[in-house]
Amino acid sequence: MTDGLPQPRRLVAIAAISFGTALVVIDGAIATVALPTIAQDLNVDSSAAVAVVTIYQLVLVMLLLPMSGLGDRIGLKRLYQLGQIVFTIATLLCFFAKSLPFLLLVRAVQAAGAAAVLSVSVALLRRIYPQAHLGRGMGVNSVVVSSFTALAPTLGGIILAFGPWPWVFACALPFAVISLALGRALPDPPARAEPYDVLGAVLCAAMFGLFIGGLESAVHGDSPVVSAAIVLAGIFIGVLFVRRERHEAVPILPVDLIGRPVIALSVIGAFTAFVATMTLLLSLPFRLQHEFGFSPTEVGAAIAPWPLTTLFVAPMAGWLSDRYPAGIMGGIGMSLAIAGLVSMAFLPADPAWIDLAWRMSLTGAGFGIFLSPNARLIIGSVPIERAAAAGGLVSTTRMVGQTIGATLVATLLALGIGDGSTPPLIGAGLALIAGLCSIARLRPSIRNPAKEETEDAQPAPQVR
Repeated sequence: MTDGLPQPRRLVAIAAISFGTALVVIDGAIATVALPTIAQDLNVDSSAAVAVVTIYQLVLVMLLLPMSGLGDRIGLKRLYQLGQIVFTIATLLCFFAKSLPFLLLVRAVQAAGAAAVLSVSVALLRRIYPQAHLGRGMGVNSVVVSSFTALAPTLGGIILAFGPWPWVFACALPFAVISLALGRALPDPPARAEPYDVLGAVLCAAMFGLFIGGLESAVHGDSPVVSAAIVLAGIFIGVLFVRRERHEAVPILPVDLIGRPVIALSVIGAFTAFVATMTLLLSLPFRLQHEFGFSPTEVGAAIAPWPLTTLFVAPMAGWLSDRYPAGIMGGIGMSLAIAGLVSMAFLPADPAWIDLAWRMSLTGAGFGIFLSPNARLIIGSVPIERAAAAGGLVSTTRMVGQTIGATLVATLLALGIGDGSTPPLIGAGLALIAGLCSIARLRPSIRNPAKEETEDAQPAPQVR
């Protein structure tokens, strides 16, 4: 068992991971601000420009697990840095985009580089921090994700006020340069000798690509039959893929890890939690503008308490998760989130900023208390040689949950119920499922799995 990197190398490696995570998060969140400008500059419809965001999300989901398997074969550090180089080159190519198809190709390459970075970043964190401080590492990572997700739209707006839209994507380049420069401090565990499962990687990408692409087509397209056929094709390939993976020694989709109750419950809880967060955050602007007449600036101010609260709560939750079981932390977190979501569903007739602020802060605190310990439990529950697979599973769960949440909101809006109290109530129901999954992990048979199945599934027993 590794005990982390020595100081001061550990601090340099943490900085490298933080900058690398920041560049991926910024690029994924900042593009939405530039869509109207891109549509006008490239002379395409606004609906077509949305593909700039969806292609990035889709490719990222498709490649996270295959990339985590590749990292095991060629080395975690090497794949992490190669991903940043690919990302940097693709970002520079944005300046040469004179058509939407070329820009979409560049965005797909960006997403491939981002997938390489995200797929192994959590596994690298597992080796950077001592096992007793892994929760702190997950908390710091959550802060980076939350803060730069909140910063990205504002940063994009400032850049567009002074420069052309390609600079919106280029603003992440300094983070890539700094992360690459500091990357020499990253741990470099030896690569695995097993051959890479190319067919498994292709099936994994096809499963996610067809299923999620079909759902997106059902919401935004005009042929329900074609969309249903695409979804069914994804499900069919997924069934074949999972059956095949069950017989692989080191599968691309870590079905052996998901088969452990403690990890299965954690993954289900994380998935429902991410769907719940996106259901509220994406639907709330429509509700505030349509029902209460808020301006875009007022909407931004109303949402801000969520990420600001997370900045304080996530590291605290990570620190506590090194001392107390994730089942307790998650149960408390989801209780707060449910209270916040239900209160958001029943806003006063003419809400002031404070009416929204305390509700958003309460909800954000609840999810912050849940997510960091949940991720810490997944990563800490596997042998260290499977950390890349577990990290890919964590990232994939987050991306799939967010994508499904966005699709759910689009469906609710199409049905005419997406800008009212329905989305937060649905979010509360999903948070209840996450909370029940978390509490179920307190059962002795799940909380203390067989020693040969797992390492460090929970914090040290003497402090429970």
